[in-house]
Amino acid sequence: MRKLCLNLLAVGFWTCLLSLDCSQNQPQSTATDDQHSATNSDPKPRVERVLTKEEQDKLTPVEVLKLLKDGNRRFVSGTLTSRDHSRQVREAASGQYPKAVILSCLDSRIPVEDVFDRGIGDVFVARVAGNFENTDILGSMEFGCKVAGSKLILVLGHEHCGAVKGAIDDVDLGNITPMLKNIRPAVEHFTAYEGDRSSENEEFVHMVAEKNVRLTIADIREQSPILREMESKDEIKIVGGIYAMDSGTVTFIGE
Repeated sequence: MRKLCLNLLAVGFWTCLLSLDCSQNQPQSTATDDQHSATNSDPKPRVERVLTKEEQDKLTPVEVLKLLKDGNRRFVSGTLTSRDHSRQVREAASGQYPKAVILSCLDSRIPVEDVFDRGIGDVFVARVAGNFENTDILGSMEFGCKVAGSKLILVLGHEHCGAVKGAIDDVDLGNITPMLKNIRPAVEHFTAYEGDRSSENEEFVHMVAEKNVRLTIADIREQSPILREMESKDEIKIVGGIYAMDSGTVTFIGE
């Protein structure tokens, strides 16, 4: 009996070693995250390299929008792509070819790249409380699209936005006050609203947040002839979205 037990232990030992050896000698993937999403059923593929210029050139604005939507579904379901960030940092050092420019609120609860399951070199991210555009951000968007080749601009607002609430309540505090003036047009749009026009009314806060996104999109088109022309030629898309704090789901608007 003792000999039989020793034999079984030996068999188990060598089986374990063989399994370990096989797993260590598997070739590492060199596909991008989006190729994996299209062809691999593994919910957590390992990604070893960043997007190349050739791959960026082949993408269309519609395809990039779909990639963001698919990535958000993975974020919500908890199946984010597993990435080798150390390797991606080194590979991205010589250049960048992102898919999109995302204008987000400053809010620390919105990890923009994770929200869309994007990695290093995938997206440009601009952040300002209230996700509004200004000259600096417009210039950054023009660089991201016209110079660096991004195919999509996404203006991302969110529920329970403190900046929106501050604009609604007409907060007076240092440099915050002139900053919030950028959001006031969205508040003033609803002068005929018969409900409670304060930050205590979540319905009103949502209405203003969504209107702020739409007005920002309109301002981008109006204030940037470069981006407006690119959109008219279907070289880029400019869309909006609202992030739900309780679920992580992004509802896209203005497609």
